[in-house]
Amino acid sequence: MITTTEGNGRLGNQIIRNLAVSFIAEKYNLQVNYCNNDLISKLGIDLFSGSNVYKDEIVLNDESYYDIHNSANLNYTFDPNRPYFQTKYIMDLIYNHIHTEKVKLNIIEKNPYKERYNTNNDLYVHIRLTDAERWSPGIDYYLNTIKKIMFNHLYISTDDSKHSFIKTILELYPEAGLIEYDEINTLQFASTCKNIILSNGSFSAIIGYLSFFSYIYYPEEKQDKIWHGDMFSIPSWNKIAF
Repeated sequence: MITTTEGNGRLGNQIIRNLAVSFIAEKYNLQVNYCNNDLISKLGIDLFSGSNVYKDEIVLNDESYYDIHNSANLNYTFDPNRPYFQTKYIMDLIYNHIHTEKVKLNIIEKNPYKERYNTNNDLYVHIRLTDAERWSPGIDYYLNTIKKIMFNHLYISTDDSKHSFIKTILELYPEAGLIEYDEINTLQFASTCKNIILSNGSFSAIIGYLSFFSYIYYPEEKQDKIWHGDMFSIPSWNKIAF
């Protein structure tokens, strides 16, 4: 049986990997044991597991995914835990899947903050730091983008609340709220804000994918700061140079 694990990436990466595997599992009726399945289902994202189990194994990675996903049949198993599955092809599959009417409605229904959809003019800012700080777009990206947006309330979440970036923003916007929910509630609350400024990385991308009614801003990727796949080039999103 195919099993996904928690060992290679945090929740955002796990959601992407699990969905990438789920698409293949559903096409070929493969049995899969997904890491954090119960947690991810709280978002309204259902992962497919079927009945077919095979002994022979093939390589599933970013390079082979397209051919395997589009082949006529499959009678092999695979280990999906080393790749991150962040190619444009896979990320488009994930974005489009989340935005199908059935999945979208399920995600909305599971969101405990769903009454906020289309009823606020709030701004949410996600600031990824800690292990990814060296790739950060920098404080000016956040400050300049905040200035572009008319909003009523400002909310911030980050993985390093003591960082100077956070101190600077809170000094300029003392009424801002620092959101310190768990990962699932952060995704759910953030996605209901009318305006969203993303950072980089998979968790930020998933916030954007779940934000059905929001204006979304993300940092332009520069060659020396690219450390993940093509997750942000959504036509309706606003790319901000920094």
